Amino acid sequence: METLIQKNPSSFDTRLLEVTPLKDFKTMGLDDHEIPVAQWRLSVEGKVKTPLELSYDEIKNLPSIRRKVLLICPGFFALHGHWKGISMEKLLEKASIDSGATHLTFSGPAGAYEKVERFPMSDIRAGKIFLAYEVNGKTLPRKHGFPLRLVAEDYYGSYWVKYVYKVSVDHIS
Repeated sequence: METLIQKNPSSFDTRLLEVTPLKDFKTMGLDDHEIPVAQWRLSVEGKVKTPLELSYDEIKNLPSIRRKVLLICPGFFALHGHWKGISMEKLLEKASIDSGATHLTFSGPAGAYEKVERFPMSDIRAGKIFLAYEVNGKTLPRKHGFPLRLVAEDYYGSYWVKYVYKVSVDHIS
């Protein structure tokens, strides 16, 4: 994996890569944000007919997606995880998104350390962008973004938002 830390994740074939053990996962950025799961909600808002506020248990009951995805933080580390989370397509169907939606914006965590990243609907529909609540068969650890972390296949780790609490559906001209 050390040889991959300078590579672009979108130009690398990961089919033969072994999954990195969770104990060997490294992290960048905020890693100690604590969220009381009983009070936490995922908000889906913006250009939707049915805004959503979903609990952790409701999230876990939605149709899931499982993907092996390479995470590269250039110059620091590369890891290949087996991520499980919610299918954005199914979440967007539940919220009845506007037909003209062009992007999704992900935010997390709420407060002073909030990070916001936007992705085109083409990557959402291709299944490259989803929200994970498990990695390598284990509940997502707090230092890796519990309760939800954005998984962004083909994007550098700096785009992978931790502690996601809000998804906004946008129209961008």
